Amino acid sequence: MRRSDFLFRVLCLVLLQAAAGRGQVNMSSMLAPQADRVMALGEWEERWQDDRIGFHQPHVHKMLERHLDTVLNGRTSVRFFFPLCGKAVDMKWLADMGHSVVGVEISEKAIQQFFEENNMTYSEEPVPAIPGAKVYKSSEKNISLYQSDLYSFSSSIEGQFGAIWDRGSLVAINPRDREKYAALIISLMGKDCRYLLDTLLYNPELYKGPPFFVPDEQVRSLFGSSCDMELLESVDALTDRQRTWGLDFFTENVHLITPKSS
Repeated sequence: MRRSDFLFRVLCLVLLQAAAGRGQVNMSSMLAPQADRVMALGEWEERWQDDRIGFHQPHVHKMLERHLDTVLNGRTSVRFFFPLCGKAVDMKWLADMGHSVVGVEISEKAIQQFFEENNMTYSEEPVPAIPGAKVYKSSEKNISLYQSDLYSFSSSIEGQFGAIWDRGSLVAINPRDREKYAALIISLMGKDCRYLLDTLLYNPELYKGPPFFVPDEQVRSLFGSSCDMELLESVDALTDRQRTWGLDFFTENVHLITPKSS
């Protein structure tokens, strides 16, 4: 190799490393305003007890409706996982189509309200693998909701899933826990899993969250080593609710994340 070629390659490598470093610095600075923000599990339970649940939607999420065919990819009877499921009506909507649903939620009230508001009978039993946890199972539909800390859940309890709908989970967990969260989600993904992830973009210096700001760069950082990613849709989601938070823009992004083929 000629000396000039060698020097050129070294220069390219240095420039690439510098660019990567700048990217990491930029992402760190973007995340800095919310980096230390912590919501204890008890605070979420209090929100449910006090009915301070403005994050709950009484209708099926439009992003899920629009991209359901992409998630199903021709499959029927798909097993869906709902992290931090609350009482999302999306779960019954999918179960009515013949899919099965497993959710995890810390609030017992949210789970009970889900079944009661959808006129569904249910059973309740302890989960031996998770001390203090309970699982609520529908008598009519294939729906099982675990009342538990999300990080106590694992594939050893319900196996892996063919689909995951993450409408308000990654944006709700404490920012410092995102790597732990991503590791859990990846461990729950079957080989054919199609993970639909909803994230939010806004100026984090104006609002402390939750829901938290999650830039696309961090989605790639969290999942890119083991998964392929595609941005399916990006929409202006600013409403009067976000304006009361002091925001002047609020973008909702939906990503499709799938395991890389080995």
